[in-house]
Amino acid sequence: MDPTERPARTEPGLEHTVVDGVATVVISNPAKRNAMSSDMWQALPVLLEGLAADPGVRVLVLTGAGDTFCAGADIASLRDPAVRPQTLAVQAEEALAAFPRPTLAAVRGYCVGGGSQLAAACDLRFAEEGASFGVTPAKLGIVYPSSSTRRLVALVGPSAAKYLLFSGELIGTERALRTGLVDEVLPAGGLEDRVLSFARVLASRSQLTQAAAKEFADGRLDRDAHWSRQARGSGDTAEGVAAFLERRTPRFTWTTGSAGATTTSG
Repeated sequence: MDPTERPARTEPGLEHTVVDGVATVVISNPAKRNAMSSDMWQALPVLLEGLAADPGVRVLVLTGAGDTFCAGADIASLRDPAVRPQTLAVQAEEALAAFPRPTLAAVRGYCVGGGSQLAAACDLRFAEEGASFGVTPAKLGIVYPSSSTRRLVALVGPSAAKYLLFSGELIGTERALRTGLVDEVLPAGGLEDRVLSFARVLASRSQLTQAAAKEFADGRLDRDAHWSRQARGSGDTAEGVAAFLERRTPRFTWTTGSAGATTTSG
């Protein structure tokens, strides 16, 4: 999973692997601190759709190649009005937020602008000490999208969101942890092992529980009956109780591809 161990990529793009139920997507644009080009913004929803359709994927980890998560959108693309980089970024962000299984951002180095959008769209964020976070549209005279603003406010609260948006200033991992922008901070060299270990924990848990919890936590209010039906027909509860009493690892069988199962909001 460690992106520092991969051969350096010369062209901007997204790399991915799937190992033991954990899909790892790596943002790679080394010449520009992993800034997202227009092609990369467009490619991310397509890649996520394919991974969501893969029953072998139980958890998704998003990270950056080398020592940077993502420095945002490629600023050069902002000069071409035909490219619509903000629209593409929101579409990619929404596709990531709607991914039907748990998502983790593994952050080292800069997580700025569009990089922060992507990290905020993940369910959880783990950061290495020394990482820097910033939401920088005020430095460019850009109106930050309303959906992205609401997501940021839900994550860190109105005051912290305004601090980030009004100033465009970067904050470190200590403040990011205090405001809720990140969930854990790891010492240098400890990020990959912790993220992989936690991802494997998530991969071992009930997808039924996770899918329902993700919908409810994201504000879905009309699905209690649906998830009650899913739980009754899944067998996961009986398996979980039996495994607990028998002191063994449960073998949960419900997946997000089960008949009638969906996490699409609306």
